[in-house]
This record gives sequence, C-alpha cells and structure tokens, in this order.
Amino acid sequence: MSEEFLRYDQMVEKALRGVVREALEQTAKHGPMGDHHFYITFRTQQPGVRIADHIKARHPEEMTIVLQHQFWDLLVDDEGFSVTLSFSGVSEHLRIPFAAISGFADPSAKFGLQFQTLGEDDEDDEDEETAQPTPKAEAKDDESGKVVALDAFRKK
Repeated sequence: MSEEFLRYDQMVEKALRGVVREALEQTAKHGPMGDHHFYITFRTQQPGVRIADHIKARHPEEMTIVLQHQFWDLLVDDEGFSVTLSFSGVSEHLRIPFAAISGFADPSAKFGLQFQTLGEDDEDDEDEETAQPTPKAEAKDDESGKVVALDAFRKK
C-alpha cells in the first residue's frame, strides 16, 4: 500500500470544515445565539463561489464576511452555504462552497480555524510523490486562546 493511501491531512480538513458547516446549520436553524458571530474568509476565485461582479472586483482574491446582526436567508447544504448581506445599503446574495473557505472565527468563543483552500483536484491527488500535504487547520484553545497547529504532527 502507498503511504499516500490514507490522506490524514485531507481527512482533518474535511472534519474541521464540518465544524464550520455545523455552526452555520445551527445558526440557520435557531438564528444568532448569544454573542456568537462569525468571520468567514474565502477565496473569491474558487469554483462555485457566486458573488456579484462589483464585489469580486473589489476583492479579486480573498474576502472576509461577518455574520452577526445583518444577514438574511442563511441556507446551508453539504457543499456550502448561501446568505444575503448588505453592502453599502444594497442587499447581495452570496454562495460560498466550504472548499473556498480559508478562515473561520467566532471571536465570542475565542475559536478560529484556518484552512488550506481545496481545489477540485486536491481530493484525488493520491499518486503525486513530490507533493507534501500541508494542512493549515488550526484550532484555538477556548481557555487560553492558544493556537494548536496540526502541522506539528505531520510526517516531514
């Protein structure tokens, strides 16, 4: 069996993106809870991202949105989420695949994650011997605010 057969880096990324999905699902179902709010950073050029052209022009690579007080129509599915936000008083509908997310934070819980953005080929890339997996997922410890980087546990 190949050493690359079990892609733990990709398994961890998928699991942590599930944390984002579940937080958004609970918010979509119950509305904002307490002081919880989310900063979500995503790559605007990733496949499946749908945002207005004028927004993409202002954020050609990456953009951070805040889901706190003024957001509407939050819908979550297995692939991503959609939401309506106000930009300079104009409502805009966004569709963001989970694979496009590069960062997620809930400052009220002192919780944050950083991700390697996934391309369509990343999940099927099993025979590339020269490529080293580089997960960038991090979880902040709730009590100390300390970041635990998963890179430290990777085989070099």
